Amino acid sequence: MDVYQSLRTPAALTVFLLTLFLPVLIGFIAMRKTRNQSDFLIGGKAMNKFVVALSAVSSGRSSWLVLGLSGIAYSQGVGAVWAVVGYIVVELFQFIYIGRKLRTETGTFESITLLDYFESRYSDSKHVIRLTGAIIIGIFITAYVAAQLNAGAKSLSTALDIHLAWSLLISALLILVYMILGGFIAVAYNDVYRAVIMIFGLILFPAIGLIKTGGLFVLLNALAALHPGYIDPFSLGAGVIIGYLGIGLGSPGQPHIVVRYMSIDDPEKLRFSAVIGTVWNVLMAWGALFIGLLGRYRFHDAGLLPDGDPEMVYLALSSDYFGPIFYGLLIGGVFAAILSTADSQLLVVASTFVRDIYERMIKKGVSIDEAFRLKLSRYVVLFSGILAMILAYSAKDLIFWLVLFAWGGLGASFGTAVIFSLYWKRTSTAGIVAGMITGTLITIFWKLFLKTPTGIYELIPAFFGSALMIFIVSLFWNKKNSYQE
Repeated sequence: MDVYQSLRTPAALTVFLLTLFLPVLIGFIAMRKTRNQSDFLIGGKAMNKFVVALSAVSSGRSSWLVLGLSGIAYSQGVGAVWAVVGYIVVELFQFIYIGRKLRTETGTFESITLLDYFESRYSDSKHVIRLTGAIIIGIFITAYVAAQLNAGAKSLSTALDIHLAWSLLISALLILVYMILGGFIAVAYNDVYRAVIMIFGLILFPAIGLIKTGGLFVLLNALAALHPGYIDPFSLGAGVIIGYLGIGLGSPGQPHIVVRYMSIDDPEKLRFSAVIGTVWNVLMAWGALFIGLLGRYRFHDAGLLPDGDPEMVYLALSSDYFGPIFYGLLIGGVFAAILSTADSQLLVVASTFVRDIYERMIKKGVSIDEAFRLKLSRYVVLFSGILAMILAYSAKDLIFWLVLFAWGGLGASFGTAVIFSLYWKRTSTAGIVAGMITGTLITIFWKLFLKTPTGIYELIPAFFGSALMIFIVSLFWNKKNSYQE
């Protein structure tokens, strides 16, 4: 079965290419609003509440939702819903509580990065928090960007029938051009554009599929006939369900998501963003789940899918359901989902080096011209993108091994630090550093040695281990904080 056959038609190819190059046009438009480093890295803290809502949600989902979750639903059935419940609930509260409070405090300290905030919050003149956090970001985020570029390149290579090296170069250039032009503003508005594309892929697609199958009850009855446990959400077992729910613990620690809350013009507007973001989260999760279920109904055996891979169900089903125009749009939606995370993470790498390392450590106390700051930020984005592209091509196995626990590592290292800094006054510099290091080490150790025998997702023990370490170290080593409420 050639699932990509229809993409080679002129109509499908034209639509697909339009979805790829429109972000570049948005980059040119955003360039007019990008006047300084704050605009480039955090949108000048003047972003619209609607843009923040869609950008925060879209940048956190990537190809994991479109391809990964639909593949889980194809393999495990309705029980896959637990993989989305955790992060949807956490991100709802995150918008309202963590996001609002973090935006207020980063405004007080005039912080434009998460590490900026930590250092100001705890008067860390020795830059221990900043250096520790920068190393952790460098390890996890760079690998994450490379993995996303590799995933995008594979999609493009298959879609256009070109060599992987060329598709990787095209993928990287498509991101770098609009990022260098418009920075955070271009990234955020492109997230909104991609969210619109994903409406077709994750809302209209499964809705049409349900109509074609004769409705929800016809679908569920047919699936139950294949295997009774397929439509039972509790058939997976307590351990698997807890592991899936634990995915949500990673959300507060993702710098590329948290920076969205920091970018809004008024923290009180995050209440509205919470509603929009949660609705969008639910709709996307619903769509990916039902695409997997519809795929199982249409292709009873995974051997009927390309390469026997359940994650190909989105591509196989869309090719089966739609003509070339809509198929080109749907494949563009997959590529859009991948890029919506890669560009956000690439911007985090750039802000970490330029703001946190170069300005605050290497050139501490030196006045730097604003035009040079903006130019340097653009250069670092370019260099980081090239580095990620090289890693994506030359070290595929290492990258994908790292990305399996990157979400968990970032969640355990930064999520607990953010929560404690906002809600426990006795938190100290030493506690934050200890928590970051502990979260990283437990994530790696658990993934290597304990994930298989226990079956527990590494983020869960790492998150609570990090929280415990922050609490204990802060109790016994509580240097006076710079700021008290």
